[in-house]
Amino acid sequence: MDNPVPPRAAEPRPRRRDRHGRGMRGPVAPPQVPLAASRAEVFADLVQDSVERLERRWPQLADMDFMVLEVPRLDPARDEDWGDEAVPLGGTIPAREGRPARVVVYRRPVEIRTKGRDERAALVHEVVVEQVAELLGLTPETVDPRYGED
Repeated sequence: MDNPVPPRAAEPRPRRRDRHGRGMRGPVAPPQVPLAASRAEVFADLVQDSVERLERRWPQLADMDFMVLEVPRLDPARDEDWGDEAVPLGGTIPAREGRPARVVVYRRPVEIRTKGRDERAALVHEVVVEQVAELLGLTPETVDPRYGED
């Protein structure tokens, strides 16, 4: 009995189409549109916008690092406890041993406290101003005269 169908190859071929013949799925949106940016990337852009706004007035901010972390962490080694206080929205790390000073903004606590992009941008700017003021030993109103205005 001759079999007209040749045997299958030992190595599977890469699939060019999905099972239903519609082709492989591509990205939902091209990378140029804002839909393609993740929430973390959008938040980092808000922080960067705030820093650029302040750098015009305070050029020494170029020597500082600005970071975005998801959430603050408790450090039992430093007896850090928030107790009844609210979760911090930002923090500072002073300069030492050749490392620049750092300003940290915590993404999730800020996002939870805001409803829209404009409100989030305003809160991010307030947090950055407060942390920069703490590092520079100034009041937030000195760092940004529009601090606290809605």
